[in-house]
Order: sequence, then C-alpha cells, then structure tokens
Amino acid sequence: MTKKSGARGWFIAGFLAPAFSLYFLFVIWPLIQAFQISLYQWRGTSNRIQWRGAGNYTELAADPVVSEAIGNNLYLLGVGGVVIFALALLFSHAVLADTRLSRAFENIALFPQVASTVVVALLWQFMFHPQFGPVPLIQKAIGLGQFESGWLATPSAALPAVTVAFVWFATGFYILLFTAGLRQIPGEVNEAATLDGSFGWSRFVRITWPLLWSVRRTAVTYLVITVMNTFALVYLMTKGAPDRRTEIMLTYLYELAFTNSEWGSAAALAVINFVLVMALALAVRALFRKDPTAARR
Repeated sequence: MTKKSGARGWFIAGFLAPAFSLYFLFVIWPLIQAFQISLYQWRGTSNRIQWRGAGNYTELAADPVVSEAIGNNLYLLGVGGVVIFALALLFSHAVLADTRLSRAFENIALFPQVASTVVVALLWQFMFHPQFGPVPLIQKAIGLGQFESGWLATPSAALPAVTVAFVWFATGFYILLFTAGLRQIPGEVNEAATLDGSFGWSRFVRITWPLLWSVRRTAVTYLVITVMNTFALVYLMTKGAPDRRTEIMLTYLYELAFTNSEWGSAAALAVINFVLVMALALAVRALFRKDPTAARR
C-alpha cells in the first residue's frame, strides 16, 4: 500500500466513523442487548435475572399465539400487499398525466401518509362501528346483512377489516413510488411501442412491467419491512382481539413485555421477528437478483 492510498483510506474512514458510531450505538448495540436479554428470565424492573439459554425460544416455538401472529403478519403481507400493488399500479397510471385533476388526486392519495397513525386507527374504528359506522350501514343497505357486534369484534371479519385500514394507509406511498418509476421510462420506449402496435395490457406486460424491476424490488422490500414491523395501527384498532384473530408479532411482544412482564420472552420474540424480516428481505433480494431488462441493453 502506498503512502497516498493509505492517507486516502484514513481520510475515508474519518468521514465514515461518525456515521458508523451512531449506527452502532442506536442499531447494532440494541440488537446485541436484545439477544442477550432473550437468554434470560427477567421481569424488566427486578434485579433477579435467571439464565434460561434457549428456553425462551423453545417456549415461543410451542406457543400457538406465536404461530397465529406470524400467520396474521403473512396475511397482511400477502393479501394486503397484492391489493396495495394492484391499486398503486392502477392509480399511478391515472396520475401520470400532468393535469390539475391528476395532481389533486395524487395529493388526496398521499393524505394517509401525512396523517398520524392514531388518527388513521380512530378513523377506521369509526368506519367499522356497528351502530353508526359507514361500512356496516352500507353493508346492510345493499342486502348483505350486518355483523351483530361489528367488523372489529367478529372473528372472521376482524383481520380483513384491519387489512382494509392498512391498505388505505399504505397505498399512497406506493402510488408515489410507481409514479416516479413510470416517469423514468424514456419517452422513446413508449413511442417505439406505439409504432409497433403495442397498447394497453400487452404494453404493460411486455414493456412497462419489466422496466419497473428496480422499483418493484424496492417496493416489495419496503413492504416486507413495514408489515413485519407494524404495531400501532393494529394495536389501536383491536389490541389483537377478538380471540387473537388480529394478533401480530409486535402486539404479542408488547403484551409479553408490558402486560406479563416477561422481558426475556419478549426479547426472544423480537429476535425471531428480526430473523424473519431478514429472511424475507433476503428472499426478495434473491427473487429480484436478475434484472430482466439487462439482456436487452
């Protein structure tokens, strides 16, 4: 290594050191602490700490609530994700034209993103209220009957209701993301497609969809992280009820830590959630490892 390259390396390290120090302090170190706590039985405020090793993980592996919570998270990811992407792609094409109406619609679609999660949860609690909520009233008016105790208190309807609220809350961001991706497609590509007689669904499948590869990879990765770390919306709407039909990983973690004072088990569940998020993120990366447009360039 020459003296010049060594000085350059120290110069780069000097600039990276503050950022890495903050990242280690607020991200890596808390992860290490969470893993340490997960190996003990601890009530959070007591000085009595008992070594359990993998005991907390063994109990959680046999806990049916954990299986229910993971299934509900995957339901939000699968069902909610498909609906979000379908709506985002549809509406992103609608707002692509630079008109006053399209700009107004884009601002309306982004409204849930600037609203507080508490406001969104309270809004959808009202929407599903069994007595004066718009959703039950419309359901009854069109002859579909009505849930006696309301959507959020009916086991078969609670999770779909929460999914509707999540879709409404999250779709605006993906509309913005896909709109930006569509605007990055060169005009010459669309002009060539028009000359070749490619329109509508054929153009979308053969041209638009492959060219949105990088946007799709970012969107799916972000969706996985968002769903697996969802807490406030579900907790404020249902607290995991009824009969744990809307229980997700982080609401159960909250119960273990702050209701049952089982901080070791809660930390173990946090580690499991982290591993699941990383595994899903790596799966997304493997799925999108090859750019379908690279061979055409």
